[in-house]
Amino acid sequence: MFTQDPTTTTARPRTGDARRDVNAAAVLRAVLDHGPVARSRVAALTGLSPAAVSRQVVDLARLGLLHERTELASPSAGAVGRPQLPVDVDTGRIAVAGLHIGLPYTTFAFLDPRGNVLHRRELSNRGRTGPAVLRPLLERLPGLLAGAPDGRTVVGLGAVAGGTVDRERGVVVRHDPLGWRDLPLGALLTEATGLPVQVDNHARALAQAEILFGHPAARRSMVHLFVGHVVDAALAVAGTVHVGPASPTGDIAHLPVPDSDAPCHCGRTGCLAAAASDTTLFEAAAAEGITERPDRTALVAAVRAGDPRADRLVRRRAETVGRALGLLADVVNPDLLVLTEHFTSLDPAYLDVVRAAFARSSHLRRDADLVITQRRGADVLAVAAGAAALGALYARPVHSLTTSPRPHRPIPTAPSRRGPHS
Repeated sequence: MFTQDPTTTTARPRTGDARRDVNAAAVLRAVLDHGPVARSRVAALTGLSPAAVSRQVVDLARLGLLHERTELASPSAGAVGRPQLPVDVDTGRIAVAGLHIGLPYTTFAFLDPRGNVLHRRELSNRGRTGPAVLRPLLERLPGLLAGAPDGRTVVGLGAVAGGTVDRERGVVVRHDPLGWRDLPLGALLTEATGLPVQVDNHARALAQAEILFGHPAARRSMVHLFVGHVVDAALAVAGTVHVGPASPTGDIAHLPVPDSDAPCHCGRTGCLAAAASDTTLFEAAAAEGITERPDRTALVAAVRAGDPRADRLVRRRAETVGRALGLLADVVNPDLLVLTEHFTSLDPAYLDVVRAAFARSSHLRRDADLVITQRRGADVLAVAAGAAALGALYARPVHSLTTSPRPHRPIPTAPSRRGPHS
């Protein structure tokens, strides 16, 4: 049973507290990027004094985010005093939970502070839409959260979905496939769990994950394209994911696809969301007799079995996606384009199709190698959900773990020996 930590408060941080959080975030990020790393190196990376770094390391270790790697200590010959111990992100004491709420199923997961998925479970939505999707999930969440691996303290919950999401208010403004309008998802989840909840659009959350744990170029500028039952994009510049006025990053779902006559929910035909969506792809596979019904697993099986009709459908979508990425690259000119799409993550040959279409359509003639796929495979939706919570944790670590109402468990003492990035 979770109990409320009596020391928590919802008061806004004082100026000194805010500065402390900025310094703590800088130290934590330096260790995330370079750990295990000596405190002196952290000071050089952050511009903080060695004394300030040591204070932050002590605080972050107390909160369960850092630990000393005693097994890596190597005192110099003739050195006097205690050798400096490298510090690393502690992945053994705390976790965040994540929910990716999609059309066919909801993914529930636990992630450690390095974004590694500790546990993942898919919960079928059984064709439900509207409030019927959320009711059984709210009932099951307390039991799911009680199963945190190895007794870790769960310090936050990320919840992501497609469509327009107001992350400041925790509201899903519009999700057409699920039939959601102005759904106060954050408030409902907080009431059900007692945890601090971060709600976001899944494309933005995946962009945040790439910035935290992925390709270094993502921190300069990137566009992320998500292709599933919904089609979403996110933009990040200088390590910050863009949120536009009224919450959307932008809406690429209705970009025209000239050779498509797929009907869109907006009433038109040939929109990118309809032409490239999983719904359209799976329905086409069933209509052509490739699968018995519109189903991802069945189409994947047909592709793996070498069915040329299945291969043709998937390649056709890959070309559509590549052309859309070419347009995005010409408009934004980012350092990196990241694609989350199921078949390109399964087979590099389909990524090659995307890159070829991108190269043909982009007027900037950028190197097609700047198009990459998410590297988390089957865990990608779990990572998206957890990244919403981890982004908040890395931005304000002290505030997140000391001033937010949350279920509380004592954080156990870290073992003295632990492998790299364990």
